Amino acid sequence: MPKPATGKIEIGKKLPDFSATTTDGGSWRLREAKGSKVVLFFYPKDMTSGCTVEAQQFRDLHAAFRKAGTLVIGVSRDSCASHQKISSPNS
Repeated sequence: MPKPATGKIEIGKKLPDFSATTTDGGSWRLREAKGSKVVLFFYPKDMTSGCTVEAQQFRDLHAAFRKAGTLVIGVSRDSCASHQKISSPNS
């Protein structure tokens, strides 16, 4: 497995491949999105007013991002169970 990237990543530059745990507990690699646009948004904590609203707005616009060929990925240190709470349509 490649070493994790360190340092700054410039807007518009190619990201190094990385892997992450998905909301359902699976695994995902950036290289799986090859040929797609990707939006990575980082937030500090689930179930907080600003972060939850931001994540729900991405969820609500999912169809528009998909139509534009764009994959949206939210990243925080919270557990998969916590992420599932905010990704449910009734949140």
